[in-house]
Amino acid sequence: MTAKKSLTAAAIQAWLLSNLAEVIKTEPNLIDVEQPLDSYGLDSTQAMLLVTKAEKMLGFKVAPTLLWHYPTIASLSQRLAEESQELASDLEDTVAVKNVTPTLDLSAEAVLDPNIRPVSSSFVFTGEPKNVFITGGTGFLGAFLIHELLQQTNADIYCLVRAAHPEEGKQKLKKNLQNYGLWNEVFRPRIIPVIGDLSQPLLGISKEAFEMLAANLDSIYHSAATLNYVYPYSALKTPNVLGTQEVLRLACIFKVKPVHYVSSVAVFESPFYAGKVVKEDDSFEHWQGIFLGYSQTKWVAEKLVTIARDRGLPVTIHRPPLIAGDSKTGACNTDDFINLVIKGCIQMGYFPDVDYMLDASPVDYVSKAIVYLSKQKESLGKAFHLQHPSPVPLSNLLEWMHSLGFAIEAIPYQQWQTKLINDISSAENPLYTLRPFLLERWSEEQITIPDLYLQSRRPIINCEATLNALAGSGIVCPPMDTQLFMTYSTYLLQNGFLNVV
Repeated sequence: MTAKKSLTAAAIQAWLLSNLAEVIKTEPNLIDVEQPLDSYGLDSTQAMLLVTKAEKMLGFKVAPTLLWHYPTIASLSQRLAEESQELASDLEDTVAVKNVTPTLDLSAEAVLDPNIRPVSSSFVFTGEPKNVFITGGTGFLGAFLIHELLQQTNADIYCLVRAAHPEEGKQKLKKNLQNYGLWNEVFRPRIIPVIGDLSQPLLGISKEAFEMLAANLDSIYHSAATLNYVYPYSALKTPNVLGTQEVLRLACIFKVKPVHYVSSVAVFESPFYAGKVVKEDDSFEHWQGIFLGYSQTKWVAEKLVTIARDRGLPVTIHRPPLIAGDSKTGACNTDDFINLVIKGCIQMGYFPDVDYMLDASPVDYVSKAIVYLSKQKESLGKAFHLQHPSPVPLSNLLEWMHSLGFAIEAIPYQQWQTKLINDISSAENPLYTLRPFLLERWSEEQITIPDLYLQSRRPIINCEATLNALAGSGIVCPPMDTQLFMTYSTYLLQNGFLNVV
């Protein structure tokens, strides 16, 4: 790609106004250049469309994360004008985009409001709560957690949900459970919507309602988080970090309530842990080298939970890997990373030949384990690894796809990246919106995020203590074998997500 003549900020701003208006289907004069782009509802796909068009106009690669580091048209235009001037000379194509994200000190972000501490040192554990609060109930894992709480307890389930009124909130929760085949009308009276917003102070609830809720609850399950492989930390901090802080605030006032927090094995993504065995009770002090914005927020959020724990709040921490579909029905989130990559690679006809282990855990195993472990008094203060205990090589996935009749070829990752750049140019292929995640280069080594997940760079997540804690419960992670893959593929084929030509 050859850089064109440098453009002024005014010229770029005029172009952005016109093209953003086209993308979001509005008039340019209705767009305020000082307002954040996300206030206009710009989603990942639309952002990628805008970035692709901008690259053609400017003549150089544009890091999609610029849209979040420079969130208004005015600031983005100025930054692009600066880059245009710097890169006015001819540039050679590169396979990946160099990332310009400013250095972020995650340890400095891990600061919990000093007012958040248990109102009392007295706490009486109960494995049979009467009133449970859960966040993330309209998400994939959240649906299964609600289902398990309804099955394993007699509690009423108070679900944080964004909606105009309670009936709309209940319908959203019902629809989500129905989507995964989990709805049972008999449970309707026990599902109570709490209208609010994780990204707002006091969870978007009035002070009076927040206090009434805090006084009524017996335990809290915090599973909500915005999962996005493109957004930087700054775009995810409010829901994922500050939202966690508000959940901890709820747990500490009026009476002490245990928090069962859904974290992620991503807290160990720092290169410090590469090749090392990481156990459940190991500390996660090292954050340098965690580049994915989502992973950064999970590291900081779990730090807040541990700070609250050190102040006396009873907590359990649950670290799943990527979460796969229901091992019995195959029901899954078709928008998750694994499914999007599978579909995109099938459409492309090529699969990256990389040294990965497939270690995703079925959602029914994860949800059953979380609810069971949270009901055991001896779990308090501990972390649990819900990693699949017997991962398999990613190459097994390719073999299974071949067995279904998909014509797909494994090629070296660098070659696959080149095809991703040259051949995938529209959102018709789901890999298109994942290009920033798959192509941007990070760190002094200038490697991509997928490079960071190569087996040689990953920690070895040990889950022995978790398996011991589950012993005798009947909760066992199913093997990742042909039968499980056929369950998943049958679901995806029957739902039209995949098509065998």
